[in-house]
Amino acid sequence: MSEVTGTCLCGACRLTAVLKETTAGICHCRMCRKWSGGMMVSVECTRLDFAADAPIGIYRASEWGERVFCKQCGSSLAWRMQDGSHQVVSVQAFDDPGAFPVVAEIFYDEKPNSYALAGETMKLTGAQVFEMFAPKPEGGA
Repeated sequence: MSEVTGTCLCGACRLTAVLKETTAGICHCRMCRKWSGGMMVSVECTRLDFAADAPIGIYRASEWGERVFCKQCGSSLAWRMQDGSHQVVSVQAFDDPGAFPVVAEIFYDEKPNSYALAGETMKLTGAQVFEMFAPKPEGGA
């Protein structure tokens, strides 16, 4: 696994991420678009640490997810499950965001018609994403 460092726009939030993948995904959901000012381009990580003095803010956007941002400059930095089971960091926090090729798009059914990405990607609707992460009933597969 690869370890990378990054910062917010003003540099006050320094982070270190241990990446699960070196490829990026895009979220087109309404909340990510409003939060990031466009599509959220992120990479999954197994560990995400912020410097002890980083002025991070946390916005609990749903019953399960929260968004991490810089309280000084407002940069969108990460999205994570409140229980810590899944987390992604914005590739824009890294010096070379182009180092992470985009391979997947989620909430594709919420993507505005005003833009499209070049190249082939895996595309999942919101319902497909929720099905992937929904808790399975006891005894179910």
